[in-house]
Amino acid sequence: MSDSKAGKWTRRGFITAGVVAGGALAVGVAVRPGRRAGDLAQHVAAEAETLVNTWVKIGTDNVVTAIVPHSEMGQGAQTALAQMLADELDADWNLVQFLEAPAEDAYANYAVGRGFILGDTFYPEWLEPTVEGAFLQVTKALHLQITGGSASVRATGLHGMRVAGAAAREMLVRAAADAWQVPASEIVTKDSTLIHQSSGRSAPYAEFAAAAAEFVPPSLPKLKTYDQFRIMGKHVPRIDIPGKVDGSTKFGIDVSLPDMKYAALIAAPVLGAKLKSVDTAAAEAMPGVFKVVKLDDAVAVVADGWWQAKQATAQLQPRWSATPADESSSETIFAAFENDLDRAVKNGDEEDDRRIGDARGALGSARRVIEATYRVPYLAHACMEPMNATVSLKGGECEVWLGSQNPLGTKHAVADALGIDAAQVKVNNHPMGGGFGRRATDDVPVQAALIAQASGVPVKLIWSREEDMTHDHYRPAVVSKFKAGFDDGDNVIAWENQFNDKHEPKEAPWIPYAVPNQFVHFVESATHVRFGPWRSVDHSQHGFFTEGFFDEVAFAAHKDPYALRRELLEDRPRHRAVLDLAAEKARWNQERPEGSGRGIALQESFGSIVATVADVTVTEGKVKINRVVCAVDCGFAVAPDGLAAQMESGILYGLTAALYGEISIHKGAVVQTNFHDYPMVRMDESPPIEVHIINSGAVMGGGGEPGTPGIAPALANAIFDATGYRVRELPVSKHDFNFRIEETEEPKRAPITLPEMGA
Repeated sequence: MSDSKAGKWTRRGFITAGVVAGGALAVGVAVRPGRRAGDLAQHVAAEAETLVNTWVKIGTDNVVTAIVPHSEMGQGAQTALAQMLADELDADWNLVQFLEAPAEDAYANYAVGRGFILGDTFYPEWLEPTVEGAFLQVTKALHLQITGGSASVRATGLHGMRVAGAAAREMLVRAAADAWQVPASEIVTKDSTLIHQSSGRSAPYAEFAAAAAEFVPPSLPKLKTYDQFRIMGKHVPRIDIPGKVDGSTKFGIDVSLPDMKYAALIAAPVLGAKLKSVDTAAAEAMPGVFKVVKLDDAVAVVADGWWQAKQATAQLQPRWSATPADESSSETIFAAFENDLDRAVKNGDEEDDRRIGDARGALGSARRVIEATYRVPYLAHACMEPMNATVSLKGGECEVWLGSQNPLGTKHAVADALGIDAAQVKVNNHPMGGGFGRRATDDVPVQAALIAQASGVPVKLIWSREEDMTHDHYRPAVVSKFKAGFDDGDNVIAWENQFNDKHEPKEAPWIPYAVPNQFVHFVESATHVRFGPWRSVDHSQHGFFTEGFFDEVAFAAHKDPYALRRELLEDRPRHRAVLDLAAEKARWNQERPEGSGRGIALQESFGSIVATVADVTVTEGKVKINRVVCAVDCGFAVAPDGLAAQMESGILYGLTAALYGEISIHKGAVVQTNFHDYPMVRMDESPPIEVHIINSGAVMGGGGEPGTPGIAPALANAIFDATGYRVRELPVSKHDFNFRIEETEEPKRAPITLPEMGA
């Protein structure tokens, strides 16, 4: 949710525009996509291909290749981006393919930075080239070629691929008009063909690709309106699926090089510890072992095979330095969080996140106040493909093979670690067997590069599942406290939320409901546990917190949870429409059998609005999820099947976290080591999931992340509806449901008149 509105200048927008304009002046001329196409041809264009602009190349066979600056990890973004480019180009979809952009500064995805910083802020057309040029320079400086934050379609697609496709089409039309000596306005395009209707002349794009490439791409090409789309919004087969079905797709772990060795390692169990000493003799004496390499905080064995290397690590007895965190545990960490929150309130040094009205004043005068504390643990990513990277060093040049969510960042991180120039590093990026934010970090390729440098041979480093589980960049653990105040009519008049997380994005804990007085504030709590982006980032924690507590507010107000949400969304028609659709499709008002319940949750994240309804049955202490219904408004679904798949995927990922996910700490180290103590939702536990899409025409939102936040609160709220037991701490598996419903502290349901659907 953003406080700015599309089509209006805001203070944030005005200030940002000034900074952007200043940045563009400092670097000179704004660089539009395609300005450096000639320089880039060596990286992406074969002999029989012409690079028309940075993102489009056309072969002599009339095949159009969309050059996509995003990684593939199962989300289908590369196909969706190719759809966007191809539609604006008027290409024949049967002659379209994609190529992942190389890890080069020119392919830094500036649109991601633009999307995150500017959101839906409107700028005059004359400022647009300056804005984009400045963001290109910024993303180059930050080495951002990142896939994450649901930014592929809504940022790169909207501001990059569509523009590139439209620009290439105009360039081709101009080239044909010059050759045929006719006005460009008389030439139409269709299915990768240029047509001059009055004379009947036509030519494939390939015929004029070279001539078109000589032009400077137009700064503001004309984009299609929604009703003109031919490929966007339609189901098309995903381009990446055939290779995954027939096995020809190569993931990072599939890479094999001549004379390559394999590496396994043991890292310091407590973050911050350093390697003090290690006896390498026993490991070095084992068959197939080539070398033992000592790193700052790890020790690796290089061998002929990975299993040989892994077995040899068991012979190492490394000694690690002591750290201040050696006696820390989950209990001490959460106790510190609570102390930080209490101290911040006492000293008045909370950091404001959002203020509307006077929440504390309203709480002080409220007839009734309810309070609750929620908390969630650290979570691992648990990608199916083990973390891995392959590195070869020859003649001062370094080549890297891996699956990365930020290959350009990897290029520079490896260069820094080796002490060489980034121009001497080539990164070959591969599809990933799961990313979820974990593969946006560079720890594994940097380690692989250092091990290869020390070994003098090409090395493939593969982390064991145990190393990955115990050395992840975890989703942060958070404690979140709430207060809500009610007037004499049981209307909620105040909402206060305090938590211990410096969250991203900023709006993650905000609620869309029209509560007149709101105060959201936080305090940063230091911990030795390293954290990183996790699917939906902090929306996954705060969605559970805010939507769980809002259900408590509805119960305290003696109102149906769906009805109260709807009542307080009068000024948010998109949110209300999504909520209504989910409730209708889930048959919200249908009678619940004894021991069954439904829970609803609404969360806006990454520009998309998602409502989730979970239907559960609790019997003999076990929770069964019967059905999940999801409604989503992402503005416009470029690939409807892909969006539905991402909603389903996000729900299942969030369901695993809600039911089972927990990383705990003992003596400073992570306790969980593999899937036996960090379980996943299995196929027989996976509920039927329905996805319903609203194309509202609003600014495009994301698809990869927004499906995840809603399932945890919907599940917890459904459990309460079924049992009267309130789940305020995850995972659900920690709770004991072996009780009689009438023995719980709260009654199952207050007498409530259910609303008419959509009324």
